[in-house]
Amino acid sequence: MAATLYIDGAWKQASDGGAHDVHSPHDQRVVATVSQATESDVLDAITAARTSFDSGVFTSWSFAERSALVSKIADLLERDLKVIAKKESDDTGKRIIEAEYDIADVVATFRHFAALGVKEHDRKVDVGLAHVSSRIVHEPLGVASLIGPWNYPLLQIAWKVAPALVAGCSFIVKPSELTPQSAIALMHLIEEAGTPKGVANLILGPGSVVGTSLISDPRIDMVSFTGGLNTGQTIMKAAVATVKRLALELGGKNPHIIFADADVDAAIDNAVTAAFLHSGQVCSAGTRLIVERSIHDRVVNEIVRRAANIRLGGPEDLAAETGPLISKSHLEGVTRYVEKGIAEGATLLIGGKRSEMPEHADGWYFLPTVLDNCTTKMFCVQEESFGPVMTVEVFDTEAEAIALGNDTVFGLSGGLWSNDVAKAARVASALRHGTIWVNDFGPYRPQAEWGGYKQSGIGRELGEHGLSEYLEIKHIWTNNAPSKSGWFSDDKRGED
Repeated sequence: MAATLYIDGAWKQASDGGAHDVHSPHDQRVVATVSQATESDVLDAITAARTSFDSGVFTSWSFAERSALVSKIADLLERDLKVIAKKESDDTGKRIIEAEYDIADVVATFRHFAALGVKEHDRKVDVGLAHVSSRIVHEPLGVASLIGPWNYPLLQIAWKVAPALVAGCSFIVKPSELTPQSAIALMHLIEEAGTPKGVANLILGPGSVVGTSLISDPRIDMVSFTGGLNTGQTIMKAAVATVKRLALELGGKNPHIIFADADVDAAIDNAVTAAFLHSGQVCSAGTRLIVERSIHDRVVNEIVRRAANIRLGGPEDLAAETGPLISKSHLEGVTRYVEKGIAEGATLLIGGKRSEMPEHADGWYFLPTVLDNCTTKMFCVQEESFGPVMTVEVFDTEAEAIALGNDTVFGLSGGLWSNDVAKAARVASALRHGTIWVNDFGPYRPQAEWGGYKQSGIGRELGEHGLSEYLEIKHIWTNNAPSKSGWFSDDKRGED
């Protein structure tokens, strides 16, 4: 077995020799065997990151030099795009073409932050005093734990690694134990590009084993995590003792509102994609359809027809349109989710179970599912399944549509369809979600910030703010004509 932990500039096996098999969700074959770190390995990685940061080996680089490094990594990613996409497709079960799109987005992310890094970050402050120089400077935050999910393994890691490198931070990457291969590949490229020893470190293993120190060790200055709400809450509690900076993206239950005055055919088509792309394993999936009552039957009947025709298949199936769920336990969770929705009164229109096709027998395939007659009081409306399950609610007025769209503890994203420009603007403004799509659903660009309101998380990734998360802001005041303050008297009359 190859050494797959990267600690202090060297590739290592776990200190106890432990390893973990990675299985394809498509057919359960072993696609990789990787090292499984121990707590001792984690502490070594934290020590390496802390030592490198405190030494100044990377913080001494200018923004321009660090941006050039990130640009070089982007070039290497582009060179190896197909190889890395194959690894990610093996781990996730998603189609090769989807994985290639994802790695292309990774390249775009690195290029965005490389370009952002060379912009002027510091500024002068006019304090109204000719003899005073007042400057705001931006400095690297410190050591960061970067913890990624399994649904978009390298893309979500890239959203963290690229700005951390531009900012000058040292870090430890911890990908999901289910999907580690693309993170390993990235670390090889970070090494090839010439990143100083100890700046970038990679730890593999389940959070239950390797996660505690990554979120609680006092030598860690920041935790950036993408994943579930419960884990995010655990991280927040652990960060209290040392008041770490947090960047948390914790998912969502994203409303997708269709008004009767919309381009209904376009809305239907996008609704199918929003709910069933990557089998719903998308934090911003539009799985909560909210449709105006007068067009309910037209919209829902067509969505059900379209859902019935979705072709499920594995990475090499060129005719497939979406793939399997990530694991057996996740499939079982989605199954229970649908069963609970039906028990609460939702009407199952299609799907609701594992695929029974012979070619899917060895994989975790779940049929595209539509639950109608839902209300915001139902578990299936308030909680995300992270599977291909669409719930349907109806509304009669604009105000009701807004109220329904905001009736959630989450606030990551939402979409709305209307040809009434003024109404669309009102609704977009009123919805309490971090991204709102109008007459569209799903696209993003690295140049625009990403993150959520409410329990969808803290902070922002991408855009300009995505870099700011990894920077400290310092004010430097320089008096070029020093003199006594004169605040307290220096009269010596009271002395003996």
